[in-house]
Formats: sequence, structure tokens, C-alpha cells
Amino acid sequence: MGVAIRDILADCKETSTWDDLSGIAAVDAHNALYQFLSIIRQPDGTPLMDGAGRITSHLSGILFRTANFLEKGIKPVFVFDGKPPEFKQETIRERRLVRTRADEAWKAALREGDIEEAYKQASASARVDSHTLTSSHELLDLLGIPWVQAPSEGEAQAAHMARSGSVTYAVSQDYDSLLFGSPVLVRNLTVSGRRKARGRTITVNPERIVLSSLLDCLGVTREQLVEIGILVGTDFNPGIRGVGGKTALKVVRNGEFESLIAEKQPDFDPGPIREFFQNPPVTDDYTLEWRTPDVDGVVEMLCGRYDFSEERVGSALAKVSTKATQKTLDAWF
Repeated sequence: MGVAIRDILADCKETSTWDDLSGIAAVDAHNALYQFLSIIRQPDGTPLMDGAGRITSHLSGILFRTANFLEKGIKPVFVFDGKPPEFKQETIRERRLVRTRADEAWKAALREGDIEEAYKQASASARVDSHTLTSSHELLDLLGIPWVQAPSEGEAQAAHMARSGSVTYAVSQDYDSLLFGSPVLVRNLTVSGRRKARGRTITVNPERIVLSSLLDCLGVTREQLVEIGILVGTDFNPGIRGVGGKTALKVVRNGEFESLIAEKQPDFDPGPIREFFQNPPVTDDYTLEWRTPDVDGVVEMLCGRYDFSEERVGSALAKVSTKATQKTLDAWF
């Protein structure tokens, strides 16, 4: 879900070309995996699967999107969520319920022959499970792409890495990275390009948001941006009913955050959530190294175990590979 502040950011973000985005990108891995699992599906919503019925949409997304990144001068590092804070548990329970209901609605739509509704509900039913995570880790290792295990929220870790200069920017569909202090957030990077949506082809372009410019645009501090998030609702609190981004911005600018919380949610203490956004658990125990891919290993995994097309995997690997590895590819094919 993330923090719902899209309505106040329209004038504070910029559409970017791929040429603007070369550098090191800290990708919110769980966010990206959900995107892959939601979008990479058959017209009736059925995800990509191998002969054993195991979902492979996320593996396809990692392979081809990573190849695309590297081809365009973007070196990705995938950042995985760790243990969520206790005050996120209610959100996690609600999301599970939403996905369960969407799964039931998908099956009902299939029985009724409503393909468009089936795709919509199937996308909403996507879930990241242990198989998704372990197979993603394995593929990234074989591709030579670094990944980092965050102690808590992946977006917080990505923001920390961007602030420290280890990466150029954070990548996520959600705006939480800004509340966590990422100097630059790039959206749509894992879904950009031409794709099908509701029966038509749309073009999705990357969006780049610079935190300092955003704060100047809104006339607030980062601490006040966090307050806006708390008012509209985050992954850690439900927000105040009826308060959207524009109202929250006005309230915070007027210095009325504490009084509105006291009036509308007298039993709620925003302190722990505010502190979590400003000082989340993060780690510096990581090494960013992009290695030559293990061509045979990738082929064995994807083609040998998950029924991928050897031709398509070879095409993607050719983009990932260095000149030295290209010799291996030529010999293999």
C-alpha cells in the first residue's frame, strides 16, 4: 500500500528518460516482486508457471528486467525486507485478507467467463511466499547481482544506502522511501515500458523525485512530511478517516498536527511511528559487487528446472554478460 500522498506530489516529480537513470539503483525487492507477480500473467490472470505448477512470474521479471537495467547502464542491488515492526502486523493481516478475497473473486470470475475481471482480481491476489524469496535469491546469485537483507523494512534500508552514497537512488512504487529520507526516489522502473492494462496498451515511464526539491515544492520539512504520512495513513497506522494528502498538508503547514491527532485519535501515540521513519533499523553490513553471471547455472535453473525457453534465456544473458562471458555464451549456444 505505502503512504497515500500521490495527490500532493503531481507538481513535484519529473518524468525521466533511461539516460537520466544510469548509476546504482537500490531496488525495493518485495515491491518489485509483487509488481512482477501482479503483471506477468496470462490474459485470464493465470501467472506464469512451470510444468510442476510452480509460479515463475517473478523469475521472469528478475531476469528480463535486470537485463534491461544493465543494458541501460543501471546496476541494480535488490534489498529484501527483514522483520517488520510490531505496529505493522495489522496491515499485514489486512493484506492477507484482501489477497484471499481477491483469489476467491478471481476463481469466480473465471467460472463466469469474465476475463477482464479475472485478470484484475488475479493481480490483486499476488503474494510473495518462501518459494518466491528463495528462488529469487538463487537467481540473483547466479546472475551475479548483489542483494541485501534488511534488518527491517527494505525501503528504509534502500534509503539509508542512498543517503550514505552506496547507491545513486532508491527504487520503489511506494512513496515511503521519501519518508525514510532517500535523497532520490525513482518510481515505475520495474514496470516501465509498453504493457497491457485493462485490454489496452499503455506506456509507463520512470518518475524521479528528489527529496530536497519535493520539500521545497511543498514548503515542509522531512519531519513534517512524515507527519503528513501519519495523518493520511502508512503501513504502520490507518490514518485519520477523511483526511487526504491535501488536507494533511494544510494541517501540518498550520502546525495543527498534534491537536488534530489529540482530537480525532486521542488514544494514538504517533511518536513510535515518527521515530521509526526517522531512525529505522538499518545495516552497513553488505558488499556491493556485480559479478560475471554463471551462465550454465542460470540455464540449468531456469530451463532445466523451471521450463523457461532456452532461446529467451540466452537472449537475456547476452545482455547481462561481459565480453568474457559472451565467449561462454557463444560456445554454449
